[in-house]
Amino acid sequence: MNLNHKRRLTTTVLAAAMVMAAPLAGASTAGAASPVYTAAADCSYPAQKLDLTNWKVTLPTGSSSSPTEIKQPSLATFSVNPWFMVNSACTGVQFRAAVNGVTTSGSGYPRSELREMTSNGTSNASWSATSGTHTMVFREAFNSLPDVKSHLVGAQIHDADDDVTVFRLEGTSLYITKGDDTHYKLVTSDYKLNTVYEGKFVVSGGKIKVYYNGVLQTTITHTASGNYFKAGAYTQANCTNSSPCSSSNYGQVSIYKLAVTHS
Repeated sequence: MNLNHKRRLTTTVLAAAMVMAAPLAGASTAGAASPVYTAAADCSYPAQKLDLTNWKVTLPTGSSSSPTEIKQPSLATFSVNPWFMVNSACTGVQFRAAVNGVTTSGSGYPRSELREMTSNGTSNASWSATSGTHTMVFREAFNSLPDVKSHLVGAQIHDADDDVTVFRLEGTSLYITKGDDTHYKLVTSDYKLNTVYEGKFVVSGGKIKVYYNGVLQTTITHTASGNYFKAGAYTQANCTNSSPCSSSNYGQVSIYKLAVTHS
């Protein structure tokens, strides 16, 4: 068994426990009181765990080149097991995309992924990298990688044409990408599945600053418009390069915090 891409969770309890018990990598715990997390009373829908007012979700279900897409107001009370749901511990949202899932017309890979919206989720977000400041902060863990091609994207900035920069896990190596350069910045070569980390994108003045656990990793020049944030599980494998070709072979990400601001 290849440990780089066959460490599946039998439940989501482990990831939840790590959120409640483990500090972020590099964080000091000296003299600090143990954190206390309280689960929400009602954990039926992802929108009860994350503020999804200005998001829509694309799922790996539906018909050929036409995946299921859920927008507001339906998103506020939507959940589907196992693709998009609150985890069993009620601490975060599980995103799963199997290699045999339905893909969009512009990609050969399946996704269970949020796309940034505006106006209470009714319009696509589209902002300029040279005007204002645009920030996304997220806490997430990669839970499972597809077999053979063990690649998975957990968060990204996309412009009008293509992805600009993403957090991409390949086996145990976590990268920040730049355009087509998928290995632009190695964050760690020893990422362990279910490890919660905090990522942040800050876009201002034609520059993208990318942080990992509060530490600046790289600054990328980007001046295009038509930008928007995305977060979830964007599996970088399909039935042509990963087997078995079934719903049991998937990428999965759990998100515990997601916040976007524009100023």
